[in-house]
Amino acid sequence: MLETYAALFRAVNLAGRNKLSMADLRRLLTDVGVTDARTLLQSGNAVFRSASRSPGELERLLETEAEKRLGLRTDVFVRDGAELDAVIKGNPFADEARRDPGHLVVLFLKRAPAASNVKALQAAIKDREIVRAHGRHAYIVYPDGIGRSRLTGALIGKYIEGPGTSRNWNTVLKLATNVGGGASPKR
Repeated sequence: MLETYAALFRAVNLAGRNKLSMADLRRLLTDVGVTDARTLLQSGNAVFRSASRSPGELERLLETEAEKRLGLRTDVFVRDGAELDAVIKGNPFADEARRDPGHLVVLFLKRAPAASNVKALQAAIKDREIVRAHGRHAYIVYPDGIGRSRLTGALIGKYIEGPGTSRNWNTVLKLATNVGGGASPKR
């Protein structure tokens, strides 16, 4: 049975680094045997269908093949519709999602961060950002905008171990809609 997945490639097409055309990404997905591959936006988001593989297996396959075929060494985060539904339903910032979705970010992670690490990160923040985590996802509100924030990837990485990639709330909703998740997009 075919399952629909979203794949999020970390740190592609940022400031001229890790360039990845969406045509190359679609070709990579087709070459590794998934079907109905399509991309969303220009930031390394893809949706596809695959059978008989877990999200973890797909992550490892895409990471290996992206490096081998495209010379692109990056982390890939794969989620199915149920996981994206859980991301939406688990959002602790429903008001911010409705009021200012562009300043709400979900950090997709390989593994769940320790609660003590999330608490330490929140304590290290000097501005108005708020961080909460649920499972393999951290939710971050940037009330004054991401561009001006001192909550950088380096600071997050100091407390949240392992790789991660972030997407704003609008993108998360688009991914969920395209994967076919049933969660209400209003959340």
